[in-house]
Amino acid sequence: MSTTARPIIDLDAISLRAGGHQSPDDGFCVMELTSFLAHEPWSDAPQCASPVIAAFLRSWNDSVSDDFRQRLKPYAARVIGTRTTDADETTRAWLATDWMVRTMAPAWLELAGLSAQAAELRALQPLTTAAIALSVREILSRVRTDAAAARAAAGDAARAAARAAAGDAARAAAWAAARDAARDAARDAAGAAAWDAARDAARAAAWAAARDAARDAAGDAAGAAARAAARAAAGDAAGDAAKQRLAPTVEQLQVSAFDLLDRMIAVGRAPQTGAAA
Repeated sequence: MSTTARPIIDLDAISLRAGGHQSPDDGFCVMELTSFLAHEPWSDAPQCASPVIAAFLRSWNDSVSDDFRQRLKPYAARVIGTRTTDADETTRAWLATDWMVRTMAPAWLELAGLSAQAAELRALQPLTTAAIALSVREILSRVRTDAAAARAAAGDAARAAARAAAGDAARAAAWAAARDAARDAARDAAGAAAWDAARDAARAAAWAAARDAARDAAGDAAGAAARAAARAAAGDAAGDAAKQRLAPTVEQLQVSAFDLLDRMIAVGRAPQTGAAA
């Protein structure tokens, strides 16, 4: 399998679309474009790309406007060659989880008037291991409860804003790693390796549970805070006024999500030297 990008394609002539497609003639999502550029069989899960990054991009591709989606096109080529090691996948999954907990959730909490809770999450040490996630589980649970208490009504504008700001994408990335870890542990639990596999599966389960708890708490808190913010912005009519109120936070998180993508792509790659400042 070649992972050399095709130089003849004109990215400006391609318009990324939501959902899956049967062939290039039917359209491209960002990861289908990756498979095309890498000379792989048509797929939205190309072998050349990190599963965690692919999950992130598939989710983000499908949750944003047509205009914003085109900003993902450069990543179709950039993610080629990011399928590295299992350890790298774990690192990427924790990066996504940490972003949800210490960046995304605080942004929505602050907008909803829960500044103390937002500051508490931002002050947490980076979530890079299951042990760290477990150590802050009570804080996350309390923040989630506070955010839920602040939620008076669900708002479509808030849900759309949270999706557009890459919240769903980060959750999808975290899930991808958990699913792969479970599958690998089950596959390895055969023959003479049963004991080692059981030990590894237990470790993977603890890691996944801790990460998932952090992800769910941050996601619930962010969703509740976003809906509370929408209500505060527009009262019972969460329409254009709410969207305008939420827009700066969405834009802030979108910029941050691109930075998250850059950091996930950099995992496992040698640092570049001699680059222009």
